[in-house]
Amino acid sequence: MEVFFKLNGQPVKVDVKPNEVLLDVLRLKLGIKSVKRGCERAECGTCTVLLDGKPTYSCMILAPYVNGREVATIEYLKENGELKPLVEAFADVGAVQCGFCTPGFLLTVYAFLKKNPSPTREEIKKAIEGNLCRCTGYKKIIEAIELASKKMKSG
Repeated sequence: MEVFFKLNGQPVKVDVKPNEVLLDVLRLKLGIKSVKRGCERAECGTCTVLLDGKPTYSCMILAPYVNGREVATIEYLKENGELKPLVEAFADVGAVQCGFCTPGFLLTVYAFLKKNPSPTREEIKKAIEGNLCRCTGYKKIIEAIELASKKMKSG
């Protein structure tokens, strides 16, 4: 079946199977490699995309479900410069090691900070609980989000 949606601001038409997940369409058919396969159970966040602006696990969304909707990946937000304060904060604090989880974290945090530009530490912890990092622990990631919040407000 044909599915039409906006991917990173551009209209896309792709043939999909009714039971095909968005993750496979993005990676295998459309070449978006920042969206990664992790747990395949909506537990790790490595497959996170923004679906109509909301962080969504692409491993759990059937491709036909995105028909007529908007999907954004890290590439789109990077091109628009919207991720710059977040990326800088993650680098400044050393919140990245292997980088496997980073796109999912960045998308989740981006959407979170758009809704809550001045979060408490507890709110940050709650916002990222669906993203797993196996390298850094979470202390530096939380510090990076706090720094990004300040950077985004100032400019």
